[in-house]
Amino acid sequence: MSSWQPPSAGALTRAIGLTQATAAVAGIILGAAIFVQPSEIARLVPSVTGVLLVWTVCGLLTLVGALVCAELAAAFPQTGGVYIYLKEMYSPLFGFLWGWAMFWSIHSGIVAATAVIFARYAGYFAPLSDVPTRAVAIAAIVLVSAVNYIGVRHGSATQSALTLAKVAAVMILLAIAFTMPVPGPGEGPAPLAGGAAPGAFGLAELGLALIAGLYTFGGWHMVTYAAGETRNPQRTIPRALLLGTLIVTACYIGLNAAYLRALPLEQMVHSTRVAADAATALAGPRGAGVISALVMVSALGTCAGVILAGPRVYYAMAQDGLAFAWLGQTHPRFQTPHTAIVLQGVWSSLLVATGTYRALFTRVVFTEWIFFALLAAGIFLLRRKPGAAAARRVWGHPVTTVAFIGVSAAIVMNQVFAQPRESLIGIALVASGIPAYYLWRRRREVRQAQHM
Repeated sequence: MSSWQPPSAGALTRAIGLTQATAAVAGIILGAAIFVQPSEIARLVPSVTGVLLVWTVCGLLTLVGALVCAELAAAFPQTGGVYIYLKEMYSPLFGFLWGWAMFWSIHSGIVAATAVIFARYAGYFAPLSDVPTRAVAIAAIVLVSAVNYIGVRHGSATQSALTLAKVAAVMILLAIAFTMPVPGPGEGPAPLAGGAAPGAFGLAELGLALIAGLYTFGGWHMVTYAAGETRNPQRTIPRALLLGTLIVTACYIGLNAAYLRALPLEQMVHSTRVAADAATALAGPRGAGVISALVMVSALGTCAGVILAGPRVYYAMAQDGLAFAWLGQTHPRFQTPHTAIVLQGVWSSLLVATGTYRALFTRVVFTEWIFFALLAAGIFLLRRKPGAAAARRVWGHPVTTVAFIGVSAAIVMNQVFAQPRESLIGIALVASGIPAYYLWRRRREVRQAQHM
């Protein structure tokens, strides 16, 4: 049964081209986490070779995941992304559970956490206490949600501008890092006592470091959610995923090389703002201000990308009768899923106000990789179907696909063993969507019977 309305009936406008889609991929991935996660990775793999290895492998894994999504986007070019893929390859229940987890924790939690990062770095220029910090974070959510509310052209244009500014700032930082002289002993910030010395590491540490790095690469699949608003999505989305992933991987490797050039490894391990420390070591105190502004732009760009992508999933669920019908409405003037945008903004703001967003995000984020493994496994199912789209294929399949499934499973199992209680709570939250799905499906069946 087709659930997509013709343009005259209020369908979403196809206004996103290759530039905007690539900007969305790079803008979502290239987030504020790159300015904090390198220290965690350096702690786990305390060697220059190990740090660069982790970032390179994470980039390759992300690229395989992007290629998986590219093939699925070519086969299912509707608005909804992962929700549509899981629904079509397995059953509507799997798609519903993805959307359920997205709203209650994954996407709304990312919006909330990233908005708080924006507000905290705003506090570098004008010191803020706890309540004003939350207020600034909520204001950022409201602002970016409003931009997306009034039209996808405005939302994607804002995303493109923020991404260009972000990449330009990263390039400036790299230029400073590789042209300014390295501070001599005693010139830069002093290494912290008890710092980790460069040394060997095992597979367990490498696995944990990969998890930390993959978190920084998160969000690569989100551009597929707006396929219904993308021009020629079978061609545009795969190209955007490839280009965006390559841009971010190059930026991440370059930034980590810059950190390692500016700071002793033991200081990098213990730094809480590694980019600011590196800039201070190379360019003096003003460097910290430049980096704080960069982090703010980065955080705002990530918020813009997630707020653009998430409501399209809730829109698709409502169109399928698996959410409130008003979530599937489009604005009569702006032709955007306006009620879904508002609802996500309200819930993300509530998470900021209550401070519970961190717990929710930590508990559920690992479940994202369960769905990623299902996506990759679905490639095998998809290729067995007659007439499946062959415009894009996962490079190196089946070896790369199986490897991606294995890594996803390892990430999930590592989290379960490391934090069993939190993991079980996260799984329970997602599983609570099962009765909700059957209740909504029953409600849809009753309504259909009444109209027969």
